[in-house]
Amino acid sequence: MPWRLRAVTFAGVNDAHHQGAANDKRSLRRTLRARRRALDGRAQRQAALGAAERLTRLPAWRRARRVALYLPADGELDPSVILRRAWHEGRRICLPVLRPDGALAFRRLTADTPLRANRLGLLEPAGPRAVAVPLAHLDLVLMPLVGFDAAGRRLGMGGGFYDRTLAGRGRFRRPALVGLAHECQRVGELPSESWDVPLDAVITGQRLYRFPRGGAGTR
Repeated sequence: MPWRLRAVTFAGVNDAHHQGAANDKRSLRRTLRARRRALDGRAQRQAALGAAERLTRLPAWRRARRVALYLPADGELDPSVILRRAWHEGRRICLPVLRPDGALAFRRLTADTPLRANRLGLLEPAGPRAVAVPLAHLDLVLMPLVGFDAAGRRLGMGGGFYDRTLAGRGRFRRPALVGLAHECQRVGELPSESWDVPLDAVITGQRLYRFPRGGAGTR
């Protein structure tokens, strides 16, 4: 009986800790989403152009032949300039597709690929031209985010879609993971969980943040 009492007490403390962390993340998401939505059209365009320029400094971009990115929503940094540049340079572009299990698949996007809204209202490739591309075949994944910190931790929208998808990325660190964000989405330190997948870099309209193993850097 004493052992069971201790176990129940420990579980209660643990649950309270996780509940507190979840509440902190929800509050932080509200704040950071409001920040990025508050950016006017001019600021959004400047950030998109600046991020596209800084992306060219990454060796991962110069090497990449297959690149996954996203269509923006909710004030996210718009990667349309990057998409057009990638097409012009002959790279293959993929977009994420939400699977029933809550993970993401990636499908090829071409100029004539039809798009349809998923259950979250986000557009994704559809039809026979939207060929599936395995994660291991991608060279670079450009990811949206709500917040990031100096250690390369990423705060997403809370669905866990990218974390589920990237959990099996493997020890070869391929594809490279790069977040796209506005500078106002940077925070001092994010709460972390065991399943969080750290980023290799974050690009904003003003800076390129690289996160090598064991540290962080800014350029």
